Amino acid sequence: MDIVIGTKFIRRNSKRKDVETVVDILTTTNSKGEVASVKYVATHEFMGQKVTDFEVASSTIMRAEIIK
Repeated sequence: MDIVIGTKFIRRNSKRKDVETVVDILTTTNSKGEVASVKYVATHEFMGQKVTDFEVASSTIMRAEIIK
């Protein structure tokens, strides 16, 4: 599965069932230019405030319930 910006998901291990949206993809490379890691930035609303998680792993999104 290819995770793209705009993917909506609900984490399975959370007590709260917030719909989160992928808003950015962070790619880290080493000195040789090889991709070292890929993390995703996801946001959701909580009591009228936007909450941002800057280090969401791809496996977390893939395991989650994807909203279409």
